[in-house]
Amino acid sequence: MLTSLKIDNFTLIDQLELSLQPGLNVLTGETGAGKSIILDAIDTVLGGKASGRLVRTGEKKALIEATFHALPPVTEWLTANGIPLNEEGVRCSRELTAGRGSVRSRSRLNDVLVKKNQLEELRHLLVEITAQGQTVQLGSLDTQRDWLDSFAGGPQLKQRQAVGRAYTAAADTHQALERRRRAEQQRQQQLDLFEYHAQDLSSANLGEPDELIQLKQEHQRLSHSVELQKQSYEAYQVLYESDGSFDSCSDLLSRVEQQLSSMQRFDDQVTPLLDLVSDALAQVEEAGRQINTYGENLETDPTRLAEVEERIGQLQQLCRRYGRDLPELIEYYQEIQGALDALNGDGQSIEALEAADKQAQTALTEECTKLTKLRKKAAKRLESQLLEELKPLAMERVKFKADLRSQPPQLHGADVVEFLFSPNPGEPLQPLTETASGGEMSRFLLAFKACFSKVDPIGTLIFDEIDVGVSGRVAQTIAEKLYQLSQNRQVLCVTHQPLVAAMADAHFHVDKQVVTGGKKKTDERTVVRVTDLDAGARREELAQLAGGRSHQEGIAFAESLLAQAATIRQVKDIGLSRRAVGPDCYSLSLG
Repeated sequence: MLTSLKIDNFTLIDQLELSLQPGLNVLTGETGAGKSIILDAIDTVLGGKASGRLVRTGEKKALIEATFHALPPVTEWLTANGIPLNEEGVRCSRELTAGRGSVRSRSRLNDVLVKKNQLEELRHLLVEITAQGQTVQLGSLDTQRDWLDSFAGGPQLKQRQAVGRAYTAAADTHQALERRRRAEQQRQQQLDLFEYHAQDLSSANLGEPDELIQLKQEHQRLSHSVELQKQSYEAYQVLYESDGSFDSCSDLLSRVEQQLSSMQRFDDQVTPLLDLVSDALAQVEEAGRQINTYGENLETDPTRLAEVEERIGQLQQLCRRYGRDLPELIEYYQEIQGALDALNGDGQSIEALEAADKQAQTALTEECTKLTKLRKKAAKRLESQLLEELKPLAMERVKFKADLRSQPPQLHGADVVEFLFSPNPGEPLQPLTETASGGEMSRFLLAFKACFSKVDPIGTLIFDEIDVGVSGRVAQTIAEKLYQLSQNRQVLCVTHQPLVAAMADAHFHVDKQVVTGGKKKTDERTVVRVTDLDAGARREELAQLAGGRSHQEGIAFAESLLAQAATIRQVKDIGLSRRAVGPDCYSLSLG
């Protein structure tokens, strides 16, 4: 239950403190007086959409505080979210700070900062706002489905959760299957590519990383074999063999060796020199022999040269094709051989995933079937109860049906729920929002909320001009229905109907006033003021609401309304009061 509301600098409200009562609270005032601003403030403090225009012109911040008596579902939610309880119950506050073209918002519950989604969760346990404009929302098939489930209560909501879990599991399983199928397709594509590359590289008989270097060296040798033979022979002659025109290197070193040997006889210091020359002579002779052997082994081999050229061309072509040098190409070949082993050894079974997907879909279908059965039973109960609630609202002969149509399983089940309505005998059932008039929709919404009152844990119901477009006997039945709802929860109602206002346990008048002040004492500003009416002021307000009468007639009519309302309130059950005193005893008319 909403016990108090404090508003600072919110649109046209500069400061407002409002204490509300249990039972039926009404707000009255001229059109445009600011009644809806108060409801907007309640909506905003509980997470409603905020904008910079909500901050009073000339001010930087707006603050809204709403205090609620905490019912058990609320205390459980607070405990689950780590928010402390206090003696007041639960105090919700929201601060709006206007910026350039934007607004910053900060919300608290019992002085603890909370996120917007948390506030929205709590909102569903504290307040429900119903307006005639809610017909747009009511036209949503999703809303109609949700309302049917909420009406059914615990078992159906639990089964809906079970459907949600089954849907999530089925979706996850199906996604895993699709991922595996895509992976299999990609795996096959990759496998084909790697197999092609492996076959291509395998045919090249790749081995040594420096093979290309060696082949190029061999190609050089084979291409210049004749020249190499000639030069090796010339080198051999210089080192080892004289042709008569010059002395070879070995001949010269031999003569030096002989001279040093003669000198050694006279001086031992020559011995190291002799050793050097002897070693040099031996090395020259060995070099000559190896050069001679090298030259003799050189052959001109056109066949081998062609083979080398072909092999070099093959390797260079592969390197260009794969964008790698030969060592990198050999490494890549080794890698794809390992990848092929891994791809061919993938043991994840598509068949197993397909079986799991089928099983999950079957489980989802079973859970949806259970939910459908519960919804059909709830639909029958709703139809029966709603028609009973509509009868006293001058809609005795209307027809209503909560129609269920099948659809593929979704997160919320396999049913499309649509409310069908026929206001006149002989007319077919049609979608509710396409058939009902504004006044009929108002009564329908009120009757619907009356059905929900037995299963809904919400402590405060707010109705914004739900009685627009009705008068006389219908207005009276709406007043009685609102009072009936207020027996089990708090009801806050914005109304222009004197019959509704007369039934209230607390009556507040809302009006706009022009005040002076600000930076300049002569500045004029419009403000919204709310007055808690006493008995005398209430008679005056009811007389004003009645309109079209002299002041005395208006006051007399107001007193009759209040007396009649007091009589009705003595009996908690409206139906019992009808049977006890008879409808004629309290039937009032504005005529």
